[in-house]
Amino acid sequence: MDWSLVQSFLAVAETGSLSAAARRLSLSQPTLGRHIQTFEKALKLSLFERHPRGLRLSEAGERILPLAQQAQHTMSAMALAAEGESQTLAGTVRITASVFASHYILPEIIAKIRAVEPLIELELVPSDITENLLFRAADIAVRMYRPRQIDIVARHVRDIGMCVCAASSYLDRAGRPATAEDLLSHDLVGFDENPLIIETMQSMGWSATRHSFAVRCDNQSAYWQLIRTGCGIGFSQRSIAESDPLVEVLPLDLPIPPLPVWLAAPQAMRQTPRIRRVWDLLAEGLLSAPF
Repeated sequence: MDWSLVQSFLAVAETGSLSAAARRLSLSQPTLGRHIQTFEKALKLSLFERHPRGLRLSEAGERILPLAQQAQHTMSAMALAAEGESQTLAGTVRITASVFASHYILPEIIAKIRAVEPLIELELVPSDITENLLFRAADIAVRMYRPRQIDIVARHVRDIGMCVCAASSYLDRAGRPATAEDLLSHDLVGFDENPLIIETMQSMGWSATRHSFAVRCDNQSAYWQLIRTGCGIGFSQRSIAESDPLVEVLPLDLPIPPLPVWLAAPQAMRQTPRIRRVWDLLAEGLLSAPF
């Protein structure tokens, strides 16, 4: 059976629509639709049912799903094992990182890697969704938390200092807080569904809820733009805030935990020469960056 048909089936099953699955696999929607029809014809089963929000698995599809997932694990393991045997430096290395890190941290490091290793092609995947390295969504991940996936090798590279900051335009209008308690009388910029800021504030004894934040956004690059254009007081990496002429770091006695930086890669791929080389250069670049 054509393996691409199984991949298409899994993508539709996981996303619930042809359009979302097509985007995931970089296929056209008509092509993906033909894949599903061909797969159903080969199995002589109807795998999906239409509903107002897209597609959902039929009873037959539910029975097929775990078998397809098992096949995906097997194919991914075979691909990792085969790729891990490659001894050439030339080739492609795919890096995934958060949207914010992809915008503000990695471009300069990637430029230096390309300068010293021109035979290695680099792909950057900005995503705030945890990419599954074992399914080759990426070769190396830059994470701001400790990876705990089985069969993943991880290295803690460093910690990044955090700060409270705001645009000068906002502070000129609303005043500059003198103490941490003064923050509660200001407009705060927080995350929407991501609980990180709220949980951190609560751990420090603040009774924060999502309604404590006048503006909320989970995309960290957009979040940073909200701060620097004057929407309120927020939290950011100190080095980014200090380097922006529109923003002021507020000298408040607020013990914000640092942000850990980890590298992660599939154990089966870690010793592939080009991945090992990019891993080492990423670590070197992250260590020397002025965070």
